[in-house]
Amino acid sequence: MAEPHGTVARVIGLHPSDLGASAAVFLAQIVALLLAGRLLGELLARWGQPPVMGQLLAGILLGPSVLGHISPAAELALFPHAPQQQAMLSSVAQLGVLLLLLLTGMETDLSAMRRSGCAAVNVSLTGIAVPFALGVAAIELLPAPMLIRPHERLLLALFIGTALSVSSVKIVATVVRELGFVRRTVGQIILAASIMDDAIGWIVVSVLLGLAQAGSIDVGGVLRSVLGTLAFLAFSITVGRRLVFHVIRWTNDHFVSELPVITAILVIMGALALATEAIGVRTVLGAFVAGILIGESPILTRHIEEQLRGLIVALFMPVFFGLAGLGTDVASLARPDMLWLTVGLIAVASVGKFSGATLGGRLAGLTGAESLAVGCGMNARGSTEVIIASIGLSMGLIDESFFTAIVVMALVTTLVMPPMLRWALQRLPMRPEEAARLEREALEARGFLSRVERLLLAADASPSGQLASRLAGLVAGLRRIPATALHFERAAAESAAAEHTTAVIREAAESGGAENGGSERLDLTLRVEEPRLGDDAVRAEDRKGYGLLLIGREAASGGAEFHRAIAQSAAGFSGPFAVVLARREHRSGRLRTPLKILVPVSGTAVSRRGAELAVALAQGSRGSVTALHIAGRGAARRPLHKRFGALFGRRDELDEESASNPITDEIVQLARAYSVDVRSAVRSHRDAETAVLREIGAGRHDMLVMGVSPRPGDPLNFGDLASALLARAECSLVFLAAEPAS
Repeated sequence: MAEPHGTVARVIGLHPSDLGASAAVFLAQIVALLLAGRLLGELLARWGQPPVMGQLLAGILLGPSVLGHISPAAELALFPHAPQQQAMLSSVAQLGVLLLLLLTGMETDLSAMRRSGCAAVNVSLTGIAVPFALGVAAIELLPAPMLIRPHERLLLALFIGTALSVSSVKIVATVVRELGFVRRTVGQIILAASIMDDAIGWIVVSVLLGLAQAGSIDVGGVLRSVLGTLAFLAFSITVGRRLVFHVIRWTNDHFVSELPVITAILVIMGALALATEAIGVRTVLGAFVAGILIGESPILTRHIEEQLRGLIVALFMPVFFGLAGLGTDVASLARPDMLWLTVGLIAVASVGKFSGATLGGRLAGLTGAESLAVGCGMNARGSTEVIIASIGLSMGLIDESFFTAIVVMALVTTLVMPPMLRWALQRLPMRPEEAARLEREALEARGFLSRVERLLLAADASPSGQLASRLAGLVAGLRRIPATALHFERAAAESAAAEHTTAVIREAAESGGAENGGSERLDLTLRVEEPRLGDDAVRAEDRKGYGLLLIGREAASGGAEFHRAIAQSAAGFSGPFAVVLARREHRSGRLRTPLKILVPVSGTAVSRRGAELAVALAQGSRGSVTALHIAGRGAARRPLHKRFGALFGRRDELDEESASNPITDEIVQLARAYSVDVRSAVRSHRDAETAVLREIGAGRHDMLVMGVSPRPGDPLNFGDLASALLARAECSLVFLAAEPAS
């Protein structure tokens, strides 16, 4: 075998003595795992299976089970046994685990996990207790000749019971995400329970290590691990969440080098992973918690999705799962006793985990179908079991054959879990409240406001400025996003006007946040600027990454033109902005009443954005929305009684509650998803301006929200209809410019 080994080394330009720690061999390993994982993953994806299963099979094919059986020299040349070479590949795989959990944590809906907390605890505890008890009983019944150290049978039984009972959060999270069930309630329960499994598993392992190494349980060490874990989680969900947000925002706002936020996120992940390692609960828990905290951060989460996800999925995941497949040699199971041992371990692990998790789901009040899906989803192991088995191997409790049996058990349960879970999920009816939540999230994903991670307000002490401040607070509180207010005032920063603006924003944010079920205090930054620095101040903030600018300054210069201060603020912003103009009761300071909003819709993307903002403002203020579509005159096609009615001055140009109008139906669906009182109206009129003005008067609306497209040039112009409404409308106006002026 030495000569072929040397031949391969010469082909890749190495001396055989260098093969123990070769960068070229390492690169060849990466390329082989990526290529095989991609091809097999693509094949399985076409068969309706998660691609991650192909990556696991790639490791099996390239390892001793297949390639090593066909050509031992080739397998040894590609994956030599030198510790330094193995450490290089293992390091990449372990980093991939952390990044994968970081991404999974970011995609985890923490509010859904809070709602499923009791169910997850029940599923985790019973899902551990049942297979643990079965595993201990099975080892106690094994014949003594199959044990290396029969006098330590109890210790081995505890190790095997732990290995059989703990789900692999890495595998479970990946499969649930790839099956598209991360947002489903059952998916959140499975994820939460697997995280608890992992934490409990490592705590139990620490107990067993103390028992094996010291001859007795290190009560002090175990207590430190448990208390340290609880303290870490408590710190993370309280102080840690705010700290992570401030670190991300400060990095984004003050660094000018390329991709500083990515570096900050990776540092946060590493710090929390090291913290959990220090308390004896492994780095994976810290990486997952870091992902949750970063996902909860109101800004800049898109950086992970856009700039890290591709690298994680394309590089680190195939290496990690491929390495898991490399760790087994099925040829060692040719002995009948080891084959039956492996089959027994698989049966005990599967039956125990499935029945325990299903029982936990039923105890938590889940339906039979939901409990069945949870039982199927929790029945996956992975690297957790391999690591536990490695500890037993290093301690001399098991031999290589027993180790392989545990690894095969982990791989088999991992491979059968996705089809079982898919089968169970297909039989799972969706609850009405879950369907409503998913529908709302789907609408949000296609919407505009869901991508707004920071809100900027440019306002003064005028009534329009105060109204814009209230609207900014409603949006920020409703969407739980941070806001920055630029208050244009000639007085000092501690002026009464600036303080009043802050109070208006916070009060509105509390109202909007309460409407969305939240009670967190708004993260608000207030700065007082000179009025003459409008565009410069806005431009300086614009580079920090804001999704929307609300402008509330001098109402208008007269007629159909905006005041120069409004155009000045708009000119300094590169993204969508909204101009807020207060009229009628809003000029007298009446800002706390529910808003009755009219939104003209035309089916265009611009009008849909305006409608989305209108729905959000109505939801935050507990108001109502009327979606108005101007259909054109078309009198010749209208019923005869309506045409005669028009001659006598009747309002028959208004067709209320149109039975089927796809333009207004989309807005009605969006409003109802947020439990907003909504009405649709269709006006057939040649003059859109007159139709909108008549509907404002007839419906007694106090605000009109309209999506517009800025016209190029100076002064600021949103088109003929907007200019006419600016000159003649009596209600307050909000013009949402979805596209910046060129």
